[in-house]
Amino acid sequence: MSVRAFRAPVLHCLRDPGDAPDSEHVEHFTDGLLVVNGGKVAALGPAPALLAKLPRGTEVVEFPDRLIVPGFIDTHIHYVQTDVIAAHGKQLLEWLETYTFPAERRFADAAHAAEVAEFFVAELLRNGTTSALVLGSVHAVSVDAIFLAAERTGMRLIAGKVMMDRNCPAYLRDTPESGYAESRSLIERWHKRERLLYAVTPRFAPTSSDAQLQRAGDLAREHDDVYVHTHLAENREEVEWVRKLFPDARSYLDVYDRYGLVRERSMYAHSIYLDEADRRRFVETGAAVSFCPTCNLFIGSGLFNLGEAWRQGMRVGLGTDVGGGTTFNMLQVLNEAYKVAQLCDFNLSPLRALYLGTLAGAEALCLADRIGNLAPGKEADFVVLDAAATPLLARRTAAARKVSEALFAMIMLGDDRCVAATYLQGELAYRRP
Repeated sequence: MSVRAFRAPVLHCLRDPGDAPDSEHVEHFTDGLLVVNGGKVAALGPAPALLAKLPRGTEVVEFPDRLIVPGFIDTHIHYVQTDVIAAHGKQLLEWLETYTFPAERRFADAAHAAEVAEFFVAELLRNGTTSALVLGSVHAVSVDAIFLAAERTGMRLIAGKVMMDRNCPAYLRDTPESGYAESRSLIERWHKRERLLYAVTPRFAPTSSDAQLQRAGDLAREHDDVYVHTHLAENREEVEWVRKLFPDARSYLDVYDRYGLVRERSMYAHSIYLDEADRRRFVETGAAVSFCPTCNLFIGSGLFNLGEAWRQGMRVGLGTDVGGGTTFNMLQVLNEAYKVAQLCDFNLSPLRALYLGTLAGAEALCLADRIGNLAPGKEADFVVLDAAATPLLARRTAAARKVSEALFAMIMLGDDRCVAATYLQGELAYRRP
């Protein structure tokens, strides 16, 4: 990978910008230069000053009427549910039985898994997502397929084989020992290979016995740098079910905690129905929540209180949760996140929305030393956004007085058409036709 430079307006977060409309924790260069060397950011700053320092013959790619931002980070998504996105009208537990389980059955077929994985990765890149935490199916071949597809593009991806040994169809059931053995083999094969990382993935507490949760905890202890990825407190009916299945547990989160599954690099999707003790436990352990507003609204699960979570110091990333979620596009997910926050009496500022979709996800995944913004030394994953992608958006952003106003318009009015290009480690991975 040789030295390359990209000239355009650039916007990224150095830290959480808070609620202010403008923040010292955000860098905006109206005429910026992003210099990439060896797949990492070598320099970022005003173009006139940096251009003079470039090695002779350096290629400079110019996007004068676009905006470069860090690549989006999706902290919870099911690639094996790609083909059931936008399926009509069910609550969570009905959704699983009606749509999810039949769709996931097909991933025993390696050819089917490979075809869906290729489409899925391409769709992430088309929407500007450069890193993702992904659930496979119960089949080990599904995880091989998604890792292979991601490896071919060079994207950073975390994935794991779903573990479930009860309360699911027999055709999707593993056992505590087979789930452990297959997951361990996948860890040995894929964890830390190129930009790939592994997540121990019990689907959710109701589909794993105590014995299986114990074996998941064993994996987490034996491989202390892997991730834990599962669901928590998404739906009131689900929470009540967990209470009946685990009557000795203090709470839903406590079910996981007793097996050593609540720690840094643990990602809990949804986490809508938590009590004060649960929230404190998140802060104490460094475990994180994936906020999935499009899914929570579509399935009717409830409203995650983002403002309260941040006030208490919880780590929170953003998740599309396809296929219960209704879009791969993180601008649209941020659109819904803003509205959910409004209903919870919290105003999500445009710059903090950018933080939520980028650096906050990296912090939640303990990867902020590598991804999440465009600081020198970080992996050069970025998106080129088009603020004039549609006639209405062009009209609205033309009247914007500052970049935060234009960004908010893209969040409210934008979609995949706003993604002009996606770069992984400074190499073009997608260009809008």
